[in-house]
Amino acid sequence: MTAFRSIEELVAQVAEGVRPPERLSIVEAAEKHRRINNPAVWVGPWSRDLTPYMNEVQEVLQSLELTAAIFVGPAQCGKTDVILNWVNHSVVYDPMDSMVIHPTQVAARDFSRRRVDRLHRESKEAKARLVPKRESDSVYYKQYRNGMILNQSWPTISELSGRPIGRLWLTDYDRMTDDVDGEGSPFDLARKRATTFGRYGMTVAESSPGRVVTNPKWMPTLAHEAPPTTGILALYNRGDRRRWYWPCDHCNGWFEPEFELLTWPTTGDQMTQAEGAEMACPHCGGLHAHDRKAELNQRGVWLRAGQRFDEHGQVVGTPVRSDIASFWLKGVAAAFADWKTLVVNYLKAEEEFTRTGDEGALQTTVNTDQGMPYTPKGMDSDRLPETLKARAEEIGEKEVPPGVRFLLASVDVQKNRFEVGVHGIGVGGDVTVVDRFAIRKSQRTDDDGDPWPVTPGAYPEDWELIKERVMDRTYPLGDGSGRRMSVKLTACDSGGVVGVTTRAYEFYRSLKARGEHHRFILVKGASSKSAPRVQLSYPDSERKDRHAGARGEIPVLLLNGTLLKDQLNTMLDREEPFGGMIRFPDWLPDTYYAELTAEVRTEKGWENPRKLRNEAWDLLVYCLALCRSHFIRAEHLDWESPPGWAADWDDNDLVAGEGDNKPFEVSTSGGYDFRKFAEALA
Repeated sequence: MTAFRSIEELVAQVAEGVRPPERLSIVEAAEKHRRINNPAVWVGPWSRDLTPYMNEVQEVLQSLELTAAIFVGPAQCGKTDVILNWVNHSVVYDPMDSMVIHPTQVAARDFSRRRVDRLHRESKEAKARLVPKRESDSVYYKQYRNGMILNQSWPTISELSGRPIGRLWLTDYDRMTDDVDGEGSPFDLARKRATTFGRYGMTVAESSPGRVVTNPKWMPTLAHEAPPTTGILALYNRGDRRRWYWPCDHCNGWFEPEFELLTWPTTGDQMTQAEGAEMACPHCGGLHAHDRKAELNQRGVWLRAGQRFDEHGQVVGTPVRSDIASFWLKGVAAAFADWKTLVVNYLKAEEEFTRTGDEGALQTTVNTDQGMPYTPKGMDSDRLPETLKARAEEIGEKEVPPGVRFLLASVDVQKNRFEVGVHGIGVGGDVTVVDRFAIRKSQRTDDDGDPWPVTPGAYPEDWELIKERVMDRTYPLGDGSGRRMSVKLTACDSGGVVGVTTRAYEFYRSLKARGEHHRFILVKGASSKSAPRVQLSYPDSERKDRHAGARGEIPVLLLNGTLLKDQLNTMLDREEPFGGMIRFPDWLPDTYYAELTAEVRTEKGWENPRKLRNEAWDLLVYCLALCRSHFIRAEHLDWESPPGWAADWDDNDLVAGEGDNKPFEVSTSGGYDFRKFAEALA
């Protein structure tokens, strides 16, 4: 029970709950009470003129005919301020329990501290209504004098299936899970919490696009339809599908501002090109400079699906009916994002993709800067084994061709064999297949002296074959000199059938005891889709009860398979050298090329729908992971002045003549410590 110090305090607090509300809209309330204190963007009272396209979004939040709203937009467009304006209005004028749902608990905590607490500091009216008790002003829970409760939450079934809440906002929706504990999508679960409130309930989801297009050959069949994808754009398609339009300064025709309509010079450096960016009208070709954006936004109009502009510029037509208002704003119209930055980010991402095959930066700028869904390059590929085989070159069998600077080996662990690939890396990141074989027979024999099959999950001694037949193997140079090149580094899969992880860790420890672990690294697929492309980790460094027996001293490269396979897919398309192409010798069997085309790109990532053999594909992925790792950093090598192991053959540390000491020959003590290397990088 709450104690009051005086009858006046009791009356003042009770009166807050029964005082007739002043009839102000969300926008009007924000202009009256909110102040923005962000020196990098804006300092001063919040104004509807800052982000004109958000005014209609805020209007629908008070509609009694709509039960939900969806907003798709880029970064720097003012999405967050709409949440705060809604909270401000609810607290001061129209109290109702509200919940903001974030992708993670960390994001919820950050929003509460950085945004909600700042709202209270900058809005005296909202702060005055906060119950002045510690338990009423926590990170995830705020209670106000009018009885309203504001929660910060994240997608769990307990959070999304509790008591009714009238107003719910799901932020950064495409970074949430698609299915909460098998019960359904976060949006649908959240919406059920508002059904008790009938037409007074409202559920909102907003995000920049973050999911890939599932069908690259899609053509729209409905007006304002978004491409087929999951997440926020799938929700957008459920609604009345509103798009933001500008009137052309030259022909008065209306058009939707999109990144594809930007034009810029093609000469000069990237900054010079970006500084010349202008928006072209799709009707007359008339150009609009960036300094016209604010005025064009003031004149902008949201057009629903089914509506159009007549010859006088008036909105006509019958809009699609839905109880969901859905909006999609493209990045070029965002108030706080200038076109120069958008173009520079795109040019840099394209350059990185061309140089390395890495689509990461390209997807980021398309999603967050342009406000568009991304179509991975591999999804529109119809690559055939015959196409790859036709590019095979006359390269000596199992020898190092000219141009290769160092060798990387990859080992894929199967139930009854080790699949091995040896790849040569050349200038610009070109990859040449030097060897491909399987280790099937162990050194264990039966009573008749015949070798038993390799069993990697059961016999530690079988792993010694990797040392003998892969790590210590040398390959003749293709110049007929008799010199041979050693393998720089070997990557080996550490998962698969039962027992493999334990045996893999034991093998690494045995190499370390001999001082030879610096030429070997274990790899494993990362569990998160948002994981870095390659990351050095030490499994079980905090846990001492894992059956695999790791105690934090064994380095493992965690691989984001989707990103690496996207990169490999791009490299397989390249046919010009010195930029990351894959070269094939003509002695490879047809099955090799079939393995390279077994997987296909889907919205879930790369899949092998027909369960075909794909070892050649995986071995190349491990090779790219090594190239990307801190141990090689191939994309950053100065090929004119490289380290000794990547030098021309005459100066290469890995090249030796007959009778010479083996490159990287080490004593049984010492050796390279991966942990110290990682600590030094940190």
